[in-house]
Amino acid sequence: MIRAAAALALACWALPALAQPTERVSIDKDWRLLVGDQVDAMAPGLDDSGWKQVDVPHDWAIAGPFDEKARATGSGGWLPTGVAWYRKHFRLPENARGRRVFVELDGVMDRGGVWINGQHVGYRPYGYSSVRYELTPFLKAEGDNVLAVRADTSAQPASRWYAGGGIYRHARLAISGNQYFEPWGVAVRSSLTSRRAGAEVAIVASVRNAADATGRGKLAVVIRAPDGSVVARGEGSEAALDGTHTTELRADLHVVNPRLWDPRDPALYTAEVTLTGADGTVLDRQTERFGIRDARFEAASGFWLNGRNIKLKGVAIHADGGAFGMAVPLAMYERRLRGLMKLGVNAVRTAHHPFSPEFLDLCDRLGLIVMDEAFDQWTVAKNPYDYHLFFTDWSSIDARDFARRDRNHPSVVIWSIGNEIHDTPYPLVAKSIIERLTKIFHAEDPTRPVTMALFRPNTTGDYQNGLADMLDVVGQNYREKELAKAHADKPSRKILGTENSKNRDSWLIVRDDPAYAGMFLWTGVDYLGEADRAGWPVIGNPSGLVDRTDFVKPIGWERASWWAETPVVKIARRINEQVDTSALPTMVGVAMPQPKGPGALRDWSPENRAPHDEKVEVYSNAASVELLLNGRSLGSKPRPADDSARRWDVPFEPGMIRAVARDAAGKVLASDELRTAGAPAAIRLIPEAPAMGSGFDDLGFVRVEVVDAKGVVVPSAADRVRIAIEGPAKLAAYDNGSPTEHTMFGEPERPVYGGHALVMLRGSGAGTVRVRATAPGLKAGTATVVAR
Repeated sequence: MIRAAAALALACWALPALAQPTERVSIDKDWRLLVGDQVDAMAPGLDDSGWKQVDVPHDWAIAGPFDEKARATGSGGWLPTGVAWYRKHFRLPENARGRRVFVELDGVMDRGGVWINGQHVGYRPYGYSSVRYELTPFLKAEGDNVLAVRADTSAQPASRWYAGGGIYRHARLAISGNQYFEPWGVAVRSSLTSRRAGAEVAIVASVRNAADATGRGKLAVVIRAPDGSVVARGEGSEAALDGTHTTELRADLHVVNPRLWDPRDPALYTAEVTLTGADGTVLDRQTERFGIRDARFEAASGFWLNGRNIKLKGVAIHADGGAFGMAVPLAMYERRLRGLMKLGVNAVRTAHHPFSPEFLDLCDRLGLIVMDEAFDQWTVAKNPYDYHLFFTDWSSIDARDFARRDRNHPSVVIWSIGNEIHDTPYPLVAKSIIERLTKIFHAEDPTRPVTMALFRPNTTGDYQNGLADMLDVVGQNYREKELAKAHADKPSRKILGTENSKNRDSWLIVRDDPAYAGMFLWTGVDYLGEADRAGWPVIGNPSGLVDRTDFVKPIGWERASWWAETPVVKIARRINEQVDTSALPTMVGVAMPQPKGPGALRDWSPENRAPHDEKVEVYSNAASVELLLNGRSLGSKPRPADDSARRWDVPFEPGMIRAVARDAAGKVLASDELRTAGAPAAIRLIPEAPAMGSGFDDLGFVRVEVVDAKGVVVPSAADRVRIAIEGPAKLAAYDNGSPTEHTMFGEPERPVYGGHALVMLRGSGAGTVRVRATAPGLKAGTATVVAR
């Protein structure tokens, strides 16, 4: 019966596939979801009318609840795991008849299986890989087609951080003819001699011929400048398109006086690549954005971009979007990255897996440099059910697809093939894997170096046994002095801090050593999961420069005083000193007790209002900072050579403490002030923008503050604030950044944390949206945002 159905479906496709460029159609809307397993969930005739209707991207697990007994443990943020089925009903588009149809899924967490009309077409165990499967033989030309996706996170513990669940990235159909570009098959490689001499741009495309007969084809390319004007045209040589294997076609072009992609000017060019047949018929067409730039690592002087020696001031971040889990709107990422850039961050590390394609598009557009990372483990486990179970069979496929997918992004300057890999104590195993993975990345992208984040390399002998020197750039996590010594011992080594602590000593080593290409802090943003050491009720790792709502912590402003190129001055009260354990032996560091408390607080509202001394520190990159209390000067202090915070012991008195930053000539550059808060009296709502869109990637952000009668934020406030929305919008998420709050993110009421919370809205049409915030005993707050 199944064979007969397949034969009937195939008969609908008996005509030769029409020669038309590939078209992509979003299938994000209107899926059906069942959380739980069902043996016939892929069957086309199944009645799924009772399943929940959802759109993708969708992370079913972020709906919770938080549960101390969750199988994912604190690693997964105490959130649920298991099997979820997604089903999509669709009729074949008219333009797809007689053509080949593929489904493209940017991410399915985890162990994703795909069926069309009951026929299994693909499986991928790595939830971070983007996949594509052909549906053609099993599609119905008329009537209902059913696409079913099974996402399985039931084997736990697996990930060391919150990984989400479901179809958490975008989905689409790709409709092609018989001759088409392979997925991620068009590579754009630019090489720059000098801006005056111009840039050579090579287009290398992998072409598949699925027809019965051998054909012929060539590339025709148009390159457009950032302003849309045509700056180059060219064609490649014609070649046979053999159906037995993939054919590589090439075209070489020259761009005169190019605008270079750079953090100061992230100029993006566009290559319109057309595959034409021998008779000039357009067989396929693809548009690729790319940047022209010269990026390189030097052993003696670190990282260079377009002739400028740049210190990489990076942060490692996880992919979760806090309240959104792993289904992250682009607006959330953009707000986050722009905030980090204001602190002086110029680079990010995708810890520890491939991120979404649109995340890298965003980095391209913002001018943010990227270390693109593939894996967190190889063959040795970190958790019992993690990717080590699949690494041997799947890592070459995952690495190849990853490199091909991301290689045209100018923001990506280096590949990382692993993070703190536990195979390195077995050098024969680890070296063979490094050789294999490096060969794949070099084959797919000969323009970028490969690194990995070595873990305790002196313990495993990586610098002595040749393992480290197999890497194009030697990366090490923490222990900055060890990496500096490894370079001193062998000056030909190119070195990069792949993960680093946030203490000042670590920064000074990197700052003052020209060979150090830069560093990536752990971490840029608080994230869900990896809470096993802290234990319940902690749901995430609070080690970021900013919290889950991207509210900047004092340690973030301290970093800005070292990294930002604009004037910085911020005041904080030092509560206790934090102990850096990154250079200690692992088990000693784990056992080392940390003082309880927040480290520092950005307020002038201590619990004790009686006379006492407060340790005040000011983070600033200015030549001089003056501190004033209620208008009285407490003196000025110059910028220390070691970039330490400027500190004063200040007898507390209520009122205002103010810091004024000046340059060497005495000109005021910036100032900061903190005021003593009284009792909570009102709620203040602050929209961050006057308007918002209505798509998945659009959000409107409204900050919630509990203030006293004078409008000062009350840092001790924990009032439960309820949000009501009128007009064409809905509550997308609501968070306060607390590491111990268990209210689910879709609920309209939660306590503020430190006096703050963040409302995230999404438009549902056009019109004015009114937001009202209420709490017992407080004056209500209101705000309006226009939905487009």
